[in-house]
Amino acid sequence: MSKPEPMSPITEDDIADYLVNTPDFFERHASLLATVQLTHPQNHRAVGLQERQAQMLRDKIKGLEHRIMDMIRHGNENMILTDKLHRWSCDLLVAQPEYLAESAMENIRELFQVPQLALRLWSLDEAHSHAGYAQGVTEAVKELTTSLDTPYVGPNTGYEAVQWLPEPTQAASLALLALRAAPGQPPFGLLVLASPDAQRFNSQMGTDLLERLAELAGAALSVLRD
Repeated sequence: MSKPEPMSPITEDDIADYLVNTPDFFERHASLLATVQLTHPQNHRAVGLQERQAQMLRDKIKGLEHRIMDMIRHGNENMILTDKLHRWSCDLLVAQPEYLAESAMENIRELFQVPQLALRLWSLDEAHSHAGYAQGVTEAVKELTTSLDTPYVGPNTGYEAVQWLPEPTQAASLALLALRAAPGQPPFGLLVLASPDAQRFNSQMGTDLLERLAELAGAALSVLRD
């Protein structure tokens, strides 16, 4: 007669599976709940199961409160940015063509606190083709601009357009915005935003605001084209 195979020892996973699949266990053994002792996560003293559950619930509520506060803060920040974008758009609408480019840049600098800016436009009407913002644009810059379906945000890796800035060596991070008269059309300009802070414009940031900025600037400045 063969010997019965030895039973495998019961593991913690076996116990956990049993309790999960036997929800009425503690109803039939209610007295166990009062004797279960767990370690408090902060002071490491032994506490009852109910106290431990209450602490877990408090921690969960605290985490949710932090998330709500983050959502409120981000919402307030978005409202402030939206208001600034609206004010900037209104200023563009009333600016005279001969002052339009300068007004756009000055308002970006003041409203959005951008340390350095540069703007170059091409394919302009003869009346504006001799302005400073219409000079020094190479074919390489135009090709780069054409490739920008969305704004570039990240470190200054030696882009030619950085040399348009008043202090190129102080540009640690950049945002490069291609300007188009309307979505899908060829670009006719490039707007450069720069900061000495390497994290001001980084690859992890959202670009929704910059995209709106580029669309509005492109539409407004398109009146200077030929």
